[in-house]
Amino acid sequence: MGWTKTNFEGVWVFEPKIWHDQRGYFIESYNQSTIPLEFNNIYFVQDNEAKSSRGVLRGLHYQLPPYTQTKLVQMYYRRST
Repeated sequence: MGWTKTNFEGVWVFEPKIWHDQRGYFIESYNQSTIPLEFNNIYFVQDNEAKSSRGVLRGLHYQLPPYTQTKLVQMYYRRST
């Protein structure tokens, strides 16, 4: 599991470890002990997930204070076998 800082202010790439077996997969999408120190001012209170159909691109809503939220965007890849 790793975090990579990007050239965009406040944008990081998180690459979780994925455990695959015959049942499917398991991903630990959040673990406070792995978060970079730069995130120490983030209070994590909500985690939502939406699955989009093939070819659908979802947008993110920009929010101003006092309604700002940090966004965690996840992309899952289907491996070719």
